[in-house]
Amino acid sequence: MTPAPAPDGSRTEHPEAPRDLVGVGIGPFNLSLAALAHPLAELDAVFYEQRPAFDWHPGLLLEDATIQVPFLADLVTLADPASPWTFLNYLKTRDRLFPFYFAERFHIRRAEYDAYCRWVSENLPGLRFRHQVDAVRWNPERDVFEVDFTQLDADGEAEALGRTYTRNVVLGIGSEPYVPDPLRPLVDLPGVPVVHAADYLEHREVFRAAGHVTVIGAGQSGAEIFLDLLKSRPAGCERLHWLGRTEAFAPMEYSRLGLEHFTPDYARYFHALAEPVRDGLVSAQWQLHKGIDAGTLAAIHDELYRRTLHGGWPDAVLTPGVRVRTAGRIATSKVELHLEHVQQGTRSRLATDAVVLATGYRERPLNRILAGLDPYLRRDSRDRPRVDEDFRLVLDPSVTGSVYVQNAGLHAHGVGTPDLGLAAWRSASILNSLTGKEPYPLPGRTAFTTFGLEQREPRVPSARRPKTLTPLADGIRGRSLADGH
Repeated sequence: MTPAPAPDGSRTEHPEAPRDLVGVGIGPFNLSLAALAHPLAELDAVFYEQRPAFDWHPGLLLEDATIQVPFLADLVTLADPASPWTFLNYLKTRDRLFPFYFAERFHIRRAEYDAYCRWVSENLPGLRFRHQVDAVRWNPERDVFEVDFTQLDADGEAEALGRTYTRNVVLGIGSEPYVPDPLRPLVDLPGVPVVHAADYLEHREVFRAAGHVTVIGAGQSGAEIFLDLLKSRPAGCERLHWLGRTEAFAPMEYSRLGLEHFTPDYARYFHALAEPVRDGLVSAQWQLHKGIDAGTLAAIHDELYRRTLHGGWPDAVLTPGVRVRTAGRIATSKVELHLEHVQQGTRSRLATDAVVLATGYRERPLNRILAGLDPYLRRDSRDRPRVDEDFRLVLDPSVTGSVYVQNAGLHAHGVGTPDLGLAAWRSASILNSLTGKEPYPLPGRTAFTTFGLEQREPRVPSARRPKTLTPLADGIRGRSLADGH
């Protein structure tokens, strides 16, 4: 008999009985999975997040910045447009459907997407914030995973320890700001404002007041921050440098057929390629996911052009094709960058008062959280966890449960891995695989492009676990504290 859910959406029974699914991390991708899992009454799932609430790239929520996918790429629509967790239903609950209709916005502002996700996270049961997952282990005697976590108080300090048992795990720990090795000495320099783009808004006024500012990184974040600084400084006194390693400040590929690289068809094609071919493609396809929105490039050019109307050129230097060899502090309040132009083979130095590192993000390493599973993990030739077509880590056959990954398989599934447009499809695929059923029928074809000469029939993912789902609850160890309370 299925136990009645608690007020927070969990089900209570024997404290050591396993759940069906434990999610680690609550970013957009696991939030999508939680939203699609919500109507599956037989599925007992809980999701843990160490932060106190949902928070999506707060340092990049500039006023005019938009997400680079249409609003239909919300958490659920492309798998279940009738879901109560769609972006359109969010607007309805806010009495904003008609204003949105007349605004004619296909690409919504980043801050609005963040607000929509926070609405879902505040109303969806089964989410546990202030829960830091410490380890995931396989218990061969019980055929379950053990998930150890620390419950945090309002100050982020440890309050209690807990353990959850589960048949399946999904990792959605996301990405983290990336700082290349030559730039790492800058991060901890006292007295010099150097921040990653992820923290830009928090320090925005410091950068606006700085004498000379250098933005490093030729992607969307670098372009948005350069434009924001440019608009805030008087004509003729801009004192800005914008440097990038790529050979041009290039627009993102946004043709309709080009966008088909972000379809399930391409993800399946990419996964079936040989590992060396996949690795070569990821680096070669940077313009598919690391280029700059054409509208942002146009806005930068318009702003620069406006500043030439009364003669002269703006004091802004935009140089692509440059790499930073080394960096360090000079005097007490300046940074010196040692630069090399890749094509010319020339070198120079640049002194600046402040630096924004728009150097992107990298997948968070799974090694720490999966240390307990290391004996069971199967790895590729570059020591990365192997990920199968259904987004499961390839484990030793003795492990009867599954560990799914979200946004942690760029090497396995290609450029669509971090794309919001594939969130609902991947979440639905995981749920189909996990249940061994097809609660979310998915399309057999999604692109006009035929990738490859050999055609493969789409299939419903098979489960690696029994189809019967038993809803169960958490056990607590350490200082006694009911899960989530």
